Amino acid sequence: MATEVKVPTLGESVTEATVGQWLKKPGEAVKADEPIVSLETDKVAVDVPSPVAGVMGDLVAKEGDTVEVGALLAYVNEGGAAAAAPAAAAAPAAKAEAAAPAPAASAPAASDDEEGGSLTLSPAVRRLVLEHGLDPSKIKGTGKDGRLTKDDVTAAVAAGTAKAAAATPASAPAADAPAAGPSRKQERVKMTRLRQTVAKRLKEAQNNAALLTTYNDVDMTNVIEARAKYKDLFEKKHGVRLGFMGFFTKAVCMALKDIPGVNAQIEGDEIVYNDFADISVAVSAPTGLVVPVIRNAESLSVAAIEKTIGGFGKKAKEGKLTMEDMKGGTFTISNGGVFGSLLSSPIINPPQSAVLGLHRIEDRPVVRNGQIVIRPMMYLALSYDHRLIDGREAVTFLVAVKNAIEDPTRLLIDL
Repeated sequence: MATEVKVPTLGESVTEATVGQWLKKPGEAVKADEPIVSLETDKVAVDVPSPVAGVMGDLVAKEGDTVEVGALLAYVNEGGAAAAAPAAAAAPAAKAEAAAPAPAASAPAASDDEEGGSLTLSPAVRRLVLEHGLDPSKIKGTGKDGRLTKDDVTAAVAAGTAKAAAATPASAPAADAPAAGPSRKQERVKMTRLRQTVAKRLKEAQNNAALLTTYNDVDMTNVIEARAKYKDLFEKKHGVRLGFMGFFTKAVCMALKDIPGVNAQIEGDEIVYNDFADISVAVSAPTGLVVPVIRNAESLSVAAIEKTIGGFGKKAKEGKLTMEDMKGGTFTISNGGVFGSLLSSPIINPPQSAVLGLHRIEDRPVVRNGQIVIRPMMYLALSYDHRLIDGREAVTFLVAVKNAIEDPTRLLIDL
């Protein structure tokens, strides 16, 4: 008997997804609750498990297809032998593919997906390889017949291995051969659903909000000294490294308490003020930038904040962030400094009204007590919706953050 596999409920307000990768192909044995297909929503990737044990049947949806909640994805034939899926329900394309001697749906033709010789990649895996500039031949595949899976590529990204190598003299044309002209190759890769959503939301923010950015700089001397002095004891006690995000998150929560408008949002013709601080932290994931939320950050210790952020980073690299992890948020902190950014103007994350951009720490000459000295300085950038937040409030908020970071004792006595 053939059992239908349908798109499950994907979370609040999420009605459709994109078929990212088939993890099983027709004829392969599957266990009950074993993931058989990965779906990409506008926020996270979701693995759909097999409802029964048996053999994979026809694939109704193809990789790259957009499917709605409840739509038919495939069939799983219960028992040890594959049986034909009900003909009436199978799509014409699926019938044609089942009858043709072409590769299975989860293994695209080599002519379309070759990377490095005869290595065949699925569209989802190929997209990750291209996004991160990896050499797939240097990644060990754990899938069927040694094929690469998304997990294999994600692990290589996390480990920092498999970077694409530059051409070596061995690969150069022979001396008596005509020199090859410059490459004119183009590649078309469909945008992931996550990237489409990011693009849409950022453009909406530009169209709907009156965006303005205020800048300041902060002397990181005292925070760096405090971190250097206590980082070993901190890690030994709490099991997590002491970073700068814990300090900045606490400083932001204090500033939001003093300037509540920065923590508010516009809904229609009303302003919604929040007496809690749910801080969205921008985290880099293999599929793009995601913003999981630290709930009630105002009531958490620096250690609890660092543990939460560390957990989000690990889940992002493994592709295990959930809808609940990224739901809501009243204010965002984006740390472009980890990538070397000196200065930028971040865009707010609707319906939030403000975002704080952090940047790299750089030794610069500054004047202290009439003397030019070298200090580790960081630029801060607060982008905000001017419809709700006045310039005075924005500047006051940014100065409050600056003061707390330059004198970390303020974080302990709530000053």
